[in-house]
Amino acid sequence: MPAQDEIFRNIRVVAQGLDALRDEHEAIKNKLTGGLDLLTPDERQLIDEKTSIVDRNLENILLGVEEAQADKQKYKAQVRRLCQENAWIRDELNSTQQQLRTAMQNIAQLEEENKHLKFMNSIKKFDEDLPELADKEGDQAEQQHPASDVHNSTLQELGFGDEEEDLQNTSGQYSMPTPANAMAASATAGYDIPHRLKTLHNLVITYAVQGRYEVAVPLCKQALEDLEKNNGHDHPDVATMLNMLALVYRDQRKYKEAATLLNEALAIRERCLGEDHPAVAATLNNLAVLHGNGKKMRSLCVREHWRFVKKC
Repeated sequence: MPAQDEIFRNIRVVAQGLDALRDEHEAIKNKLTGGLDLLTPDERQLIDEKTSIVDRNLENILLGVEEAQADKQKYKAQVRRLCQENAWIRDELNSTQQQLRTAMQNIAQLEEENKHLKFMNSIKKFDEDLPELADKEGDQAEQQHPASDVHNSTLQELGFGDEEEDLQNTSGQYSMPTPANAMAASATAGYDIPHRLKTLHNLVITYAVQGRYEVAVPLCKQALEDLEKNNGHDHPDVATMLNMLALVYRDQRKYKEAATLLNEALAIRERCLGEDHPAVAATLNNLAVLHGNGKKMRSLCVREHWRFVKKC
């Protein structure tokens, strides 16, 4: 635009100069032709020659003015054409940019869908692999710990057993990670959990059994946050996830954190399910095992035992 304005300004200056020169020549011609009757033939011949020269100059000046006007119109037409082309190019650019933004959004959406599909595929793979893993670990547990009679089995599940044996095994009872089937049973006993939450349980169990706590713990915390956001804090699903996270902490020897989470899960289950619900008994059992052979364990076991007797 600055170059355009400069061209038009120069054209105007030239046109103004030509107009001034034309006016000056016309004034000279009028002055020469005035008073011819009073001149002698020789003087009149000289004036005629001067007048013819002025006329030729005027013709050239008028031609220059017309050419300047023609150039001005030509440049204006070119400017209009360039402005139209520029507007068309801008429209094309805006359209192309819009298409690019749409394409980038589609790419981002496809990438997110791809990540989601990969995640769902990994969940499906874990769902398919977990039954085999649970069966193998269950067989190993049965071989290492033969079944006793029903009464002793029930007491052991509730946290009762030979006191001397408990004293011998307390220091090493968490030296190995909790088996997958035992962890799942401890976390979900007495309560039917939704399929999606069960899938998350399976993932957490798999990572915990593999010793990949750096993956299992954030997965539990994220699931817990989602459950609290959707269902509120006092919900059985929240208690189940708290129980699962506590078991993972227990395998990491973080007993204080595990006890805090189990107490919180116990309080939620008592409020939501009632004190006589099997899930409450399972949580009490987990707390008793966690506290070992201290007074806290004995009080929890007695509490759970009387509930068992009352139900029977």
